[in-house]
Amino acid sequence: MNRPLKHLLFRYELAFLLLLVVTGSLGGLWAHYWQQSSAESVRLGQLRDAAQQIRTDLFRQIKEVSWARLREDPDAIHLYSKFSRKIDNNFSRLRKISADEKEEKAIDQISEAYRVIKKDMNKIFTDPYLISRVVRLRMLDPAYERNMVSHFEEAWNHFEDLLNTKQKALDEKMEYWTGLAPILIPVPLLLAGILFLFSRSSIQREVVRPVETVKQGAALISKGKFNHQIPPEGVAEMVDLAGTINDMASELARSRDALIESEKQAALGALVPVVAHNIRNPLASIRASAQLLDHVEDAEDKQEIKSAILETVDRLGRWVSALVSYLHPLKPHKKIMRLTTILETVADLLEPRLQEKQVRIEHGKWDEQLSAAVDPDLMEQALYGLISNAIDASPPLGRVLLSIYEEKGNVFLTIEDEGVGMPFEPKANDLSPGKTTKRFGTGLGIPVAFKVCNSHGWKIAYEKRSPGTRVVITVPKEARET
Repeated sequence: MNRPLKHLLFRYELAFLLLLVVTGSLGGLWAHYWQQSSAESVRLGQLRDAAQQIRTDLFRQIKEVSWARLREDPDAIHLYSKFSRKIDNNFSRLRKISADEKEEKAIDQISEAYRVIKKDMNKIFTDPYLISRVVRLRMLDPAYERNMVSHFEEAWNHFEDLLNTKQKALDEKMEYWTGLAPILIPVPLLLAGILFLFSRSSIQREVVRPVETVKQGAALISKGKFNHQIPPEGVAEMVDLAGTINDMASELARSRDALIESEKQAALGALVPVVAHNIRNPLASIRASAQLLDHVEDAEDKQEIKSAILETVDRLGRWVSALVSYLHPLKPHKKIMRLTTILETVADLLEPRLQEKQVRIEHGKWDEQLSAAVDPDLMEQALYGLISNAIDASPPLGRVLLSIYEEKGNVFLTIEDEGVGMPFEPKANDLSPGKTTKRFGTGLGIPVAFKVCNSHGWKIAYEKRSPGTRVVITVPKEARET
């Protein structure tokens, strides 16, 4: 079942749409993943920065505020408050950036440890009197500071480990997807290549080759090969087109056969009267001469009647031979020859006729270099009949003028006589006998000339002159080499 062209196109459009969706999805997924990964990496960095800032501010608060208090600096309380606000702000920032319960719990642990430290720090400012020497000595002891922040450090390290674990998981995920890049990126290219090859193959098979087949088949049919059948292949439209052309070729074949048969009947209808005319008259003459033999006693008269009968029979034989030659299909065997050579050969053959009629052949324009593809035997036969007609039409001591020249790529060969002119207008394929002064003519010289020239792609035209007739044979430029 051949699919329609629109179904084939729809299939290709669907495939290209699928390729577009796959490519867009991979690109969108990749962009979304990198955006999420980048955002997560930035968030973890912000958490780490905020936690580190809290730790730094705490240690500075303990050290700087403690020293200020030991020196009984009146601004110690303000410095203490300043660090407390910064630390609280960073805790607020941590809570705002946190994304899950584990992070919030870890932040709460740090915050709780900080509140314990802050409670101890507050005792420094609760004694309205100068702090005792024991307290002073304890504040200067590094072990006291380590003990104070030990719980905070544990909470902070736990939070740092949590962030490092998440960062490591994110890095591993990014490394995994980065490793997939060499595989995922070529996928759209591979799909596009497969789709291209598939679509190209399908279009070649379903459309291009069937179109070429139809084109070649139509060319053969246009040359008259109506029996050629174009194979139905490809999309449904091409199958329908091939079937339509095949039906048209079959119909043309039937029409051609009917036309040929009609032309045969018409030609036969036209030929029968000609044959009847050209046979009936000689037969009547033979019959009349034969009847005279019964009433003629003189031997000389009998001999004359006998000669007339033989002459009439010979004339009838020549006409039948000429008719058979005319009706026989012509297949010219062409070769390149100088046209003047053919004319001179025909003139030599007609020399006895020229001497008998006392007619001379003269040359007009005479280009001996002009040549053409020609069958010399057939063309000599055609020219023999035409020049012979010109000699017969010419008066005694007259002339026949032969010319051969070239104009605009075409070659012209002309035959001019000085007779009284053609008593009828010659036409190709017209076998009807016309008026003539020739005693032994067959009436087929002109039809044979038309047929030979037509088989060569040449043309014949007759022009009335004063006096005489001019025959113009045109050799077209395109017919000179083929």
